[in-house]
Amino acid sequence: MVDSSVVITGVGAVSSAGVGVEPLMDAIRSGRCCFQPFPEEIFSGGGDEWAPASAFRVADFMPPLKARKFDRCSQFAIAAAGMALKDASIVVGELEPTRIGIVLGCGFGGITNSAEFLKGYFSGGADGLIPLLFPNTVPNAAASNTSMEYRLKGPNVTMVQRFCSAESALLLAQRFLEEERADVMLVGGVDEIIPIILKGFRALGQLRTGGAGGRFGEGAGILVLERGGHAARRGARVRGRLKGVRTIGLLPPGREDEGVHRLLAGFPQPELLSLSGVAPECGKLAGLFPGVPRLDSGALLGRSLAMGGIALTAHLLTLHPGGRGIHLAASPEGPWFAVALEGGDSPP
Repeated sequence: MVDSSVVITGVGAVSSAGVGVEPLMDAIRSGRCCFQPFPEEIFSGGGDEWAPASAFRVADFMPPLKARKFDRCSQFAIAAAGMALKDASIVVGELEPTRIGIVLGCGFGGITNSAEFLKGYFSGGADGLIPLLFPNTVPNAAASNTSMEYRLKGPNVTMVQRFCSAESALLLAQRFLEEERADVMLVGGVDEIIPIILKGFRALGQLRTGGAGGRFGEGAGILVLERGGHAARRGARVRGRLKGVRTIGLLPPGREDEGVHRLLAGFPQPELLSLSGVAPECGKLAGLFPGVPRLDSGALLGRSLAMGGIALTAHLLTLHPGGRGIHLAASPEGPWFAVALEGGDSPP
């Protein structure tokens, strides 16, 4: 459990709803479903759907030759981070770079580059490997490429923890701020989806037509966290406040009630719940707040291992000034997360 004075001063998103927070919130407010059928060249028939970030054009953010150096996951992260920094009125180079860091949750990482890299090996052996592809095959490529793009020299960590990857990143980023290792932290989640993943999940029986677990999406949601005093000194607008983060691991049978009490005890009654992940436990936790409205962005935008960044962004922007919210996330084998949020200042 961490509880400290941390504010959120910027947000950025790339999702199946579009590029930026405006199309994201338009989809949330209108209930617009962003799924589309799989292309025939992937699957013929079957009724399965996915939610790709079709509106994203990397050329809108960087020259083509530069874009070729990055995997799609890194492109998402760089675009969303740039939007979040702009929203926070942070200009690269004006703040001490060693005091700005990044922690990202990531599930599949640069899977397109990984597939291409391995295809070269399987088809041509060691001589078929393309060394330039390798740096973007690792999960931390997105955070590393983003830090180099914006010259962030503070803490740099990538979390891979199933459906709680973004929430794990949030916990660690808040810890860095609380321990004064940084003044500003970019935090969130990023993932991409490609046909080979979908074919694999279908072979494993995990593409459940119309079910929550099989409707995959992609994108990035990034928040700018800042020490409250630091934000006040530079006159930053407060988008929201991070009131607390709690987490528990896998609960032994018979100890579930004790774990839920530890996770939620002391949190104020929320005005809005947001859900991330697909574990039944997440729904059970939400059931402890009867009558409280729920926001399930994954049902509209698709799910993936690190889509909690988009869910947190949508939740924050849905809260009215001073409004209380709790974000819940769970993976089937643990951990469970509860994040208490508070709406920020009224827009100017």
